[in-house]
Amino acid sequence: MSARVEEPGRGMDAGQNFWMEFLAAPSAEEDADAAPTVVDTTEASAKVDEARAEDTATANSEDQPAAKGPKTRRLGRRGFAGWGRGAAAYVEAPPEWRGTTVQVCGLWPFAAGSGTPVIGVPVGRTLTSGATLCCDPISWFQRANLILNPSEFVLGKPGLGKSTLVRRQALGLAGYGVNPVVFGDLKPDYVDLIRALGGQVITLGRGRGYLNVLDPGEATAAAERLPGPARRALLADAHGRRLNAVASLITVLRGHPPTDREETILNTALRVLDERFVGVPVLGDLLGLLREAPEPVRAAALDRGDLARYRDITEGLEASLIGLLGDGRFGEMFSRATSEPMARDRPVCFDVSSIDDAETHLQAAALLACWSYGFGAVSVAQALADAGLEPQRNYFVILDELWRVLRAGRGLVDRVDALTRLNRQRGVGTAMITHTMSDLLALPAEEDRMKAKGFVERSGMVICGGLPAAEMPGLTEVVGMTAAEQQMIVDWATPPSWDSGLGRESPPPGLGKFMVKVGGRPGIPAAVELTPRERHVNDTNRRWAP
Repeated sequence: MSARVEEPGRGMDAGQNFWMEFLAAPSAEEDADAAPTVVDTTEASAKVDEARAEDTATANSEDQPAAKGPKTRRLGRRGFAGWGRGAAAYVEAPPEWRGTTVQVCGLWPFAAGSGTPVIGVPVGRTLTSGATLCCDPISWFQRANLILNPSEFVLGKPGLGKSTLVRRQALGLAGYGVNPVVFGDLKPDYVDLIRALGGQVITLGRGRGYLNVLDPGEATAAAERLPGPARRALLADAHGRRLNAVASLITVLRGHPPTDREETILNTALRVLDERFVGVPVLGDLLGLLREAPEPVRAAALDRGDLARYRDITEGLEASLIGLLGDGRFGEMFSRATSEPMARDRPVCFDVSSIDDAETHLQAAALLACWSYGFGAVSVAQALADAGLEPQRNYFVILDELWRVLRAGRGLVDRVDALTRLNRQRGVGTAMITHTMSDLLALPAEEDRMKAKGFVERSGMVICGGLPAAEMPGLTEVVGMTAAEQQMIVDWATPPSWDSGLGRESPPPGLGKFMVKVGGRPGIPAAVELTPRERHVNDTNRRWAP
């Protein structure tokens, strides 16, 4: 838009010229920013006469040449300053439109960049400028080069939309060809989305489905297709994951990890079992092998040739394995053959929502078993892709309810750390989700607390929803935040107000609002916006619907 102001005396009649002269010459005693006031018309007429006489005298004075036109005043940001000259007391913001550089390139110089990343999955609009925010750990690592590690840590109080944000990222990444995989859905929050994407939902729970932690998955079959070094590496990785899975279940069952000697016995027993057993063994077969007491296992136990000593050494390990079988605390969930193998070429969700919240140890054991089995399948896919036998696939791994695993027993932080490292080298992006930093800092052992804090420190980005003020000291130790950013996050945690007109609570002020932090950069506050097509897969309160 352009504006044209003609010079007084050209293209105007005498009356127009007089009013231009009058508006351009405010009196000296008037304030430049004073708001217009209503006065009597007689006073206004007198001021007009005074202004005309003053302009005439000025034009004919000795100091001002007569040929020079009347004195003009500069047009300010609010209009011509002074009484009766049209200065605006309130200036409205000009309308703004958003578009791509192709659409708005002809509007230069009236176009400006948004200042927020536009590479990745669109999640919503920023709260400061209204610009679209595109955000996901894989795109920011792979294409935008904004982070050094394709991972994110999501924090926020329950009910403010953490899972909704991650579901939006999973949906967008699926459009980019990345397979979202959920290794343990406790609520469930992701089952509807995975089904809508045509993925695989594996149901686990008491009497519903089984997961054999000794099952190497497709590692054995895939190893036969690989050359020597790659074959040995894949089999060694599968062996290590099975050992870690058994040790993790024993840790959950006991509340503390097995001893070094017991882990050595388990390691040797698994190798002997693979040599002797035809097919896929289960935990009952491992228990039978321990009772059989073969010579390699006895040597690992350091029984000094005394069978009675061997029985004493392995008694605790034998009791723990019995607890993992059908008659133990966990029932038959981990004692039978895997009910449904995991697919590698489409989205996958392990649905463990049938496990009651009161069974905290079983929930933690189920999550650990799913993580171990799922990461094993991802390793198989990457090994085949590296050998050129299958296309390269990338995965977006969602690890929700992280706090349930960490609190189940001492030493489980090491198990989680061993499962989730090296995601950058394996072409895997991860999203870890928990409620607060207190979930990580409430662990009994100091070394576990430090390692749990490392999950946040190593994440490429940290996304914070509403959090109480008590969380800020612990959070700012690992994520630098300004006072304004902290106050915004605390305000989002405010409970909703009661809307008497609707007869129900209004939405919480922090619903769907998050602060995206990357290192020491300023945070990006944004609100997640859902499309009508995806609302049905984001309704986690359908059981409360009338």
